[in-house]
Amino acid sequence: MFAVHRRPAWAISESLATPENAFLNRRTLIKAMGFGLMAAGGLNAAQAEEADPTADLYPAKKNEAYKLDRTVTPEEINAHYNNFYEFGTQKEIAQEAQSLKIRPWEIEIGGLVDAPATIAFDDLVRKFPLETRLYRHRCVEAWSMTIPWSGFALKQLVEFAKPQSAAKFIRFETFLDPSMASGQNSFLYPWPYIEGVTMEEAANELAFVVTGAYDKPLLKQFGAPIRLALPWKYGFKSIKSIRKIDFVAERPVGLWEAIQPSEYGFWANVNPDVPHPRWSQANERVLHTGDVVPTQIFNGYGAQVAHLYKDMDPATLYM
Repeated sequence: MFAVHRRPAWAISESLATPENAFLNRRTLIKAMGFGLMAAGGLNAAQAEEADPTADLYPAKKNEAYKLDRTVTPEEINAHYNNFYEFGTQKEIAQEAQSLKIRPWEIEIGGLVDAPATIAFDDLVRKFPLETRLYRHRCVEAWSMTIPWSGFALKQLVEFAKPQSAAKFIRFETFLDPSMASGQNSFLYPWPYIEGVTMEEAANELAFVVTGAYDKPLLKQFGAPIRLALPWKYGFKSIKSIRKIDFVAERPVGLWEAIQPSEYGFWANVNPDVPHPRWSQANERVLHTGDVVPTQIFNGYGAQVAHLYKDMDPATLYM
């Protein structure tokens, strides 16, 4: 008996995916974006000096079901255009983020689970087979990237945690260390960074626990050593540098929702028809090409996730 594989509606053929040599044309792309080769190379060299005990897990096998209709954002561009408020409010936080200490790194799993536990990241990452997926990434600021994330499905982590039936949401929390992360000295933000999803969202095939990118362990500015990727939601929902995972009955309030719930709501699903209170979401700027293209509902992943929200007011899909 042969299994029948049905390609998702958003997938494209292998021939349309960007070849590695195309998106790694570094010199041309860095020059076009105004980045210096010496600066980028120096940063990568500094990170390479740190022996990562999970480096042998990469490159992870590509999951061919996840293709894109756009070229991949080159690593040098992605690595120098980051929102990571723990290290500053500017996009160029890559150098500042090198102060992030990712070893040892433990993750506490608790709340409504049968056996609360604390596990070292280096042990957790080896409990699941890793894969690489090409995902769109859409920021609430109306720019976008396309990224080769490596990791495993969030639903696998849920199964590992053995949540109780009373758990309705998952609450994620990052680190809190103002001595390490200069941005956490700011009184404007209710640190640590918190985000949450419903159990139904966590069980969706697209919800992804990220441990690597561009065929190697995560760079620190990407949210090392472990983060989320929820490609149908605005980027602020994809929490970085996770330290704590709690299964809870009450809906978590994320950091940005706590600051301004009218602008950064719990659901935060990409919706071109619901503007941010201060700008339109109808279009987005593709970061590495500069092209302005129409925003797609659920960031183009509607076939996979729209059923999760079928009884909700469309305006609520963002808020």
